[in-house]
Amino acid sequence: MDKPVIDILWVIVSAGLVFMMQAGFLCLETGLTRSKNNINVALKNLADFGFSTLVFWVFGFAFMFGVTRSGWIGTTAFMTDFGQEDVWAGAFFLFQVMFCGTAVTILSGAVAERLHFFAYLIITIFISGVTYPIFGHWAWNGLNHEAATGWLGAMGFVDFAGSTVVHSVGGWTALALLLVIGAREGRFTADGKAHKITGADIPLATLGILLLYIGWIGFNGGSELELNEQVARIIANTLIAGAAGMLGPLTLGLFTHGRAEVSGIMNGTLAGLVSITAGCFAVSTGAAVFIGFIGGLLMQFCTKALERLKIDDAVGAVPVHLAAGIWGTLAVGIFGNPEILGTGLSRGQQIMVQGLGILVCFAWVFLLTYLFVYILNRFLPLRISAADERLGLNISEHGSTDPLLELITVMEHQIQTGEIHLRVPVEPFTEAGRIAEYYNRLMQSLEDAVARTQAIVQQAMDGIITFSKQDLAIASFNPAAEVIFGYEQKAMLGQPITKLLRTNYVSETTDNRKAERVFKPILEEAISINYPMELIGRRADGSRFPLELSITAASETNEAFYIGTFRDITERNRAREQLEQARDIAESANRAKSSFLANMSHELRT
Repeated sequence: MDKPVIDILWVIVSAGLVFMMQAGFLCLETGLTRSKNNINVALKNLADFGFSTLVFWVFGFAFMFGVTRSGWIGTTAFMTDFGQEDVWAGAFFLFQVMFCGTAVTILSGAVAERLHFFAYLIITIFISGVTYPIFGHWAWNGLNHEAATGWLGAMGFVDFAGSTVVHSVGGWTALALLLVIGAREGRFTADGKAHKITGADIPLATLGILLLYIGWIGFNGGSELELNEQVARIIANTLIAGAAGMLGPLTLGLFTHGRAEVSGIMNGTLAGLVSITAGCFAVSTGAAVFIGFIGGLLMQFCTKALERLKIDDAVGAVPVHLAAGIWGTLAVGIFGNPEILGTGLSRGQQIMVQGLGILVCFAWVFLLTYLFVYILNRFLPLRISAADERLGLNISEHGSTDPLLELITVMEHQIQTGEIHLRVPVEPFTEAGRIAEYYNRLMQSLEDAVARTQAIVQQAMDGIITFSKQDLAIASFNPAAEVIFGYEQKAMLGQPITKLLRTNYVSETTDNRKAERVFKPILEEAISINYPMELIGRRADGSRFPLELSITAASETNEAFYIGTFRDITERNRAREQLEQARDIAESANRAKSSFLANMSHELRT
């Protein structure tokens, strides 16, 4: 088929614009997902385009645009060699492989953050080699020869640039896979309420919307397959419908929540673009506004419905591409100019055929994909483990490093072990690196303070013992306590403090529970009076000695404990006894002296 060079050039330029949509999807999906998964999302976008291109060249293009067998499947053009003789064939393949890549990459965002990378590639091959090209054959075969030879297209089904053939195929596939793999961890609470998972970079996602906007110029404008007087109107309808699609959720958000919701504005724009894709060549500009506006509203309603059903679409792919795609396909029959459509059908008949195409897409794509992924999941688990999901697919699937995750890992280890000497690797010139640098400074200050405190405790002359408030189990035992009680620290850790104390009611034969009942009130009294208390201590050799005890209550995050200061007052008591004895002797001497003087005075008088 001979084509003017200007038409071939336009199709090639349009293919380049459609290829830009891959960059748009990459920015959108990485921006709307969490940073711990952004590498995985980006690689899926790159890999699915590469795989779909190869698969589409090997047999997908043949199934879709090869010579038809009864309107059901293509039988020629396998692994076509695009030589110089037929430049148009190469340009047409280039344009169509971009459409195939678009249908596949819709799936990537919907199932983000929970799907094994290699499982995703297998599903990519299935879409680009089976479901997309075969349904595309039914609707679009003969497009390159300006004749509808697929059975659905021959009936009058019209989908100019792929509201159903591209977007609904991607949306039905995403929905089937979401039902099999389930929601992300934490997406829904135990009582069924939806918990919003905020994306890592909303400005990047917004850039993705703008790139997709640009790509849609080629997506719809290039589908005319020639540069004629219709192209400008097609592009104008496309851009206007996208703007109207944004207006729908924006208006709804202002009325219901009093604010403009970010996801609604972004996805509403895409829904408007998807809605107009099927009929942009055959509707008026006013109809394009209405189609886009309704598409944005339907996207919003579908999003809420998925949340109520606990279906977790990470980026809103199903509401955008499936709900809006279905509406856009029906809108062809409702608003399309019959003369431009050229099917020879009445408006009612056209709507019926459009509805048939939607049902066929559901039956072929959704049901077949659900069966395929359900069986695949039995032999090759599609979903990552819960631990890998919490860790993030960047690391679990690709072994990438994450400075922020390294910081969190060190923190968790320090929480579990108390090893405050650990330091976080500092990644220069990154936000996580700055956090790590200040965290290391903080931990160094804490370590210095702890070292000073430990030095005081270790060198103190008094015994310092910490023990649990609940069961009185000893947690620490300084060297002075070892000297006072004659026990080594390792032998006393975990032992009850009552092992070191005695009263008239507690002896060596008293069980720990009774001793605990006796001493708890005594310890609480020692805290309340805020003054040292004298008790009887017990050494490792069984000997008893007087001690002075001061108790302070303290607490950690999850446990209350006591800090006890123990002082052996044996020498002090002995000195006190000696002083008392000396005092008694002195008093006795004074009394004897007084008695002697009194007797002498009496004798002298008589």
